[in-house]
Amino acid sequence: MPKTARPRRSVLYMPGSNARALEKARGLPADGLILDLEDAVAPDAKEEARRMVTDALKAGGYGKREILLRVNGADTPWGAEDLVAAATSGADAVLLPKVGSAEQVREAEAVLKANGAPESLAIWCMMETPAGILHAEEIAQASPRLGGFVMGTSDLTKDLQAAHTPMRLPMLTSLGICLLAARASDLAIVDGVYLDLNDEEGFRDSCRQGVELGFDGKTLIHPKQVGPANEVFAPSEDEIAFSRKVIDAHKAAATEGKGVVVVDGKLIENLHVLNAERIVQMSEAITEMEKEAAS
Repeated sequence: MPKTARPRRSVLYMPGSNARALEKARGLPADGLILDLEDAVAPDAKEEARRMVTDALKAGGYGKREILLRVNGADTPWGAEDLVAAATSGADAVLLPKVGSAEQVREAEAVLKANGAPESLAIWCMMETPAGILHAEEIAQASPRLGGFVMGTSDLTKDLQAAHTPMRLPMLTSLGICLLAARASDLAIVDGVYLDLNDEEGFRDSCRQGVELGFDGKTLIHPKQVGPANEVFAPSEDEIAFSRKVIDAHKAAATEGKGVVVVDGKLIENLHVLNAERIVQMSEAITEMEKEAAS
């Protein structure tokens, strides 16, 4: 299955040291969860958070949600033990912070393999430093385990000495480079967070920009952002209906030996059919997730 095939409209950070949050996450309609051992956890709570997260994952109950376990960096006192614990935690992926080179990925992969990580355990990378952006292509190709990128736009903005602006013009170069690297290697990629919890319209605008740029979804800092992100990043009913029409029309044309067809006044070629199939498949996957969440 392509690494980009599952819904990732909403990927919510959850602090690993908060037992109530880890329990609440089982019932939230987010497509994915980042169980965080890094930024969201105070230094004196790191080891307890690691235990709480691994216990929560072993207990299960997260359904079809994609679970990423964000570890501390290898240069911290907790990074090595985080990777050891993550290897057999049952998470879908390990999320490495502040990745600046392909070598960092390979070093983490070696630790995971040495500690019994199954082949299915993916590695995701936080893209949040100038070095990481400049090496995005080689990072994307560092390992067959690579599953995706998460944009860390807050840290990146700080390191660039840039400004947070509504249109995110200071970020567009970095976002574009990472999108190119991810798509060239068939990786998923989710956008950075929106920090103002009281500005829902601004958040929706940021999600719309993410859709237009090509992101699979958005990372979130509060459950109240899940609903709007799910709505904006999901294919619309009109998109789904048109996509089905394109697929049917192309199939009918193919039986007549035609390579192109006109649908609603638009010339349709094979590339449009492939995109239509992607939209329909994603809508069906979203419906399956929502059915499970409702049951």
